[in-house]
Amino acid sequence: MRTKSYFVLILLTFPIFTMNAQEPFVRSLTYSRITSGLTQPQFKSGRTDFAMADMNLDGHVDILTIGDHGSPGTDQNGIMIWLGDGKGNFTLHKNGNFGYGGIATGDVNNDGLPDVAYGMHHNYSGIPFGDQLIEVALGDGTGTNWTPWDFGLASAGEDWGMFGTALADFNNDGLLDLVSVSFGCCNGVQVYLNQGDGSWVHSFGITGGNSDLNTETGDFNKDGYMDFVATIENGLVYFGDGTGDFILHDTGLPVPSGWMLSGVSVGDVDKDGADDISFVNSEGGLDVYHWSAGQSAWLSLSGNLPTTGDFQFTQLADMNTDGKVDLLAYGKKLMQIWLSNSNGDWMLATSFETPGQMGNGRALRSYADLDHNGYPDIVLLTQEGTWITNKNNLYVYAENSPAVELWLLPQFPAGGERFYAQSVRMIRWSAQVPLDIYATVTIYFSQNGPDGPWVTIAEQLPNNGLYQWNIPEAASDNCYLKYDLITENETYSFVQVNPFSILGPVTLNDQHTPLINNSSDFFWPNPAHDFIYWPKELKVHRLMLFDPTGRMILELKSPDQNIKLSGLVNGTYYYQAETNQSLFTGKLIKL
Repeated sequence: MRTKSYFVLILLTFPIFTMNAQEPFVRSLTYSRITSGLTQPQFKSGRTDFAMADMNLDGHVDILTIGDHGSPGTDQNGIMIWLGDGKGNFTLHKNGNFGYGGIATGDVNNDGLPDVAYGMHHNYSGIPFGDQLIEVALGDGTGTNWTPWDFGLASAGEDWGMFGTALADFNNDGLLDLVSVSFGCCNGVQVYLNQGDGSWVHSFGITGGNSDLNTETGDFNKDGYMDFVATIENGLVYFGDGTGDFILHDTGLPVPSGWMLSGVSVGDVDKDGADDISFVNSEGGLDVYHWSAGQSAWLSLSGNLPTTGDFQFTQLADMNTDGKVDLLAYGKKLMQIWLSNSNGDWMLATSFETPGQMGNGRALRSYADLDHNGYPDIVLLTQEGTWITNKNNLYVYAENSPAVELWLLPQFPAGGERFYAQSVRMIRWSAQVPLDIYATVTIYFSQNGPDGPWVTIAEQLPNNGLYQWNIPEAASDNCYLKYDLITENETYSFVQVNPFSILGPVTLNDQHTPLINNSSDFFWPNPAHDFIYWPKELKVHRLMLFDPTGRMILELKSPDQNIKLSGLVNGTYYYQAETNQSLFTGKLIKL
């Protein structure tokens, strides 16, 4: 087997908007519509949602929905999935008798098989599969068979309909939880925690007000706890506290009084490790904002984006695969792609119109690669025709760059992120593989820097751009992932550029050698009652305390030489102290 190794820093020295034979960058993006297997079912009208994921684990990304206002009915019903072959051809499968809503994918029971979660308006199947406004169903690895796994969902007073749904580990227990937003008025947004046995417990909710049907998750303030953004009248962004509870943080956002923003999306535009948000403002223009911890407010990264227009949806994704998150926007027949330089400057790279009359946006997704050329493709639903005869039409656009060589670029984590040990996060990558060549991906983890040592976390994965990762028990600010893209004849290796952090108890690497200085006598006294101290000659830059579950309960930067413990309940804690000499960890007992 021939092995290639590509060094990230060399790749990134090329100009951003040019193309080189050994770099995955393109100057312009062009798209062609693909239709093979995508002409059915016939959509009707109203909003819907799509997900893009490899549901049968064959290495090719599929497309999922539970349909628009015609589902169930017409020829729409239940979970509809177009299984892709990686060459632009699709085969439709349908299962269930319900629909009209939003959909998300993930492995909710940690069996390695992708599952689905969805919120809907038409929940009248009459059987357990399709009789709740919010449901989760387990997959069997085929993408066509589903088993309900939803006891306790839609139990918090939801009585009209739910729609946009997302999965994330809100309490960092290693299980994907669920957030769903109302179909119109007045069920607001509801959060349910996964108990791991097919049951769910309601942890947070807001009722009243109208909704624009979208919700997305991310970590906006980089505290290691997942947050969510929802297009509801009662606020846009809610920060999580790691327990399943949330607090509204909209300061600085142009939230219109008595109404809501629309077309929301999530991604790390400014490359600081925290997610940012994009949306359509009240004037139909485009906005991008990031959270400033120093100012405790949202600040604009919108730069030269259009402030007005007829836009209806946004999507943050690395459209030209240069390691920077770009902005895709659609509304009233017009599709635009704005490339980012990560500091608020944007370049309009592509603009085209959809055919037909009106072109009213009903759904938009673009974060996955359907044909293995390394660039995200686009799934779009538009309403066309007159008000009497209008109907929705599906458009799937594939980026036209030919797949001529082997390369891979990490998308998440990209550097700067903070994760808690034992939580779940999604690893994402982009990869180009020439046509008719099968590739797998092996992922390695280092908590000692980009030179390793490396621990294998997953091997011979389908090259579908996504892996659900249970974060290991480590405590390090110097974490890296390495990827091997493997074919029969060669291997392309890639190490991410910037480190991310894991917070939590420290373990040993696979060689069973200490990664840092484990010292239970760093503090004195230990056990302690009211105060702890450490040697004067050690300057502590940062001190963190964790409870036995790995949750950080205290973080101090450049603290004094003594810490008061009277505010802590008695018990056992773990600490991590960064000093001028080393990184110390150990156990602290409070009596």
